[in-house]
Amino acid sequence: MGLVIVLGAVVVAWAIAPVHAAPEQTFELRDGRWQPVTQATPAGPVTDETLDRAEQLLARNQFQPARKIVLQWLKTNKTHPLRDRGLYLLAEAYFQFGNRILSFYYLDELMDNFPESRLFYPALERQYQIADDYLNGYKRRVLYVPLLGSQDEAVEMLYRIQGRSPGSPLAEKALLRTADFYYADSQFDLAADAYSSYVKSYPRSPAVPRVRLRQAFSALAQFRGLKFDATPITDARAQLLDIRREYPELAAEENIDQIVAQIDEAFARKVSYTADFYRRTSAPKAAVYNYRYLRGKYPESAEATKADAALQKFPAKFLQEPAPPATQPEAAAE
Repeated sequence: MGLVIVLGAVVVAWAIAPVHAAPEQTFELRDGRWQPVTQATPAGPVTDETLDRAEQLLARNQFQPARKIVLQWLKTNKTHPLRDRGLYLLAEAYFQFGNRILSFYYLDELMDNFPESRLFYPALERQYQIADDYLNGYKRRVLYVPLLGSQDEAVEMLYRIQGRSPGSPLAEKALLRTADFYYADSQFDLAADAYSSYVKSYPRSPAVPRVRLRQAFSALAQFRGLKFDATPITDARAQLLDIRREYPELAAEENIDQIVAQIDEAFARKVSYTADFYRRTSAPKAAVYNYRYLRGKYPESAEATKADAALQKFPAKFLQEPAPPATQPEAAAE
């Protein structure tokens, strides 16, 4: 519903900049929502010569020597106040190397062991980038060759990000990215569920109108044809009518009236198909019921003309029943 992001010095500088920023913006859970706060510099050492050297190497994309330096530092500094920074730099080294999975897990370790770290949210952002890269086609390495896609793992990563920071801007972004992936990958049942969850979780988001439109299209895409359940197309029609009422400009832009008309044509064909089935299987009462319902509900459709012609072939005794109301479910028959 891929691109490989090439990291340069500018990206590296952005990734590790929070290590030195003071004060810096982070987020804090207040009253059930993540709110931006300014976090003061923690007590204790704020710099370390070894980690500074590793950071300088990473800024020049020299991830191999940086990785060796940080690994040794972590082995000998298990309780150091800056261990969270060491884990962040090691994750960055693996990120540059191309082992995004290992990078993700070192960032996990950072957040598991140092939930109060000023690097918590930057680590979460890096995890989002890792997941997004995989969804965009970035591949895992086998013998130093990028071969294996990891889209399933990426979706799991996005769910973990949401669990780490419920209600945060990044959690919102991760949920929407998940839904968009399912949609682009034609997994429309999962896309519809994810879009529905987004609307319920973030009703004030400016993205809600287009998310609801995608949700309706996801439902519509699940309709498999005249012989199958009409629930998806029924849901899609109701959702599109709601969008037309609440967001008229978006409805005009997306030509929703035409889509609804096409759905009605599909309904008319489905009722006609049902009526023809009853006619062929010697159930004239049910056949007449559906033909008359079709004529009343969709009088302008091509199927209504066929229904008129079909009704003329039935004996008069089957035409004496009152006409069915045009407001009941499609393809009704007894």
